[in-house]
Amino acid sequence: MLNFSVSLILSLVMIFCGGWGFVSYHKHLLNSLLSLEFMMLGIFLLLGMNVSGVGSEIYICLFFLTLGVCEGALRLSLLVLIVRSHGNDYFKSFNMLEC
Repeated sequence: MLNFSVSLILSLVMIFCGGWGFVSYHKHLLNSLLSLEFMMLGIFLLLGMNVSGVGSEIYICLFFLTLGVCEGALRLSLLVLIVRSHGNDYFKSFNMLEC
């Protein structure tokens, strides 16, 4: 198993890479959603590492993982809805004036 400092650096790198991907690759909606999910995995790793170091209280990690899964399902359903209504997931094709 990895020691604490390597896991901390790995989780922070995952969070920053996900944030960088979210900011820089915003041509497609799917790229943005995948980078947000990568950030969530980094935060989950960081949270799990901190909670396991404190004690045996791991229920907050399960709660966070459940919220992350629900959020991912909402993102996927939003992506499917947008692709069905607009035909693609380009941000340039979205117009706020359309109903």
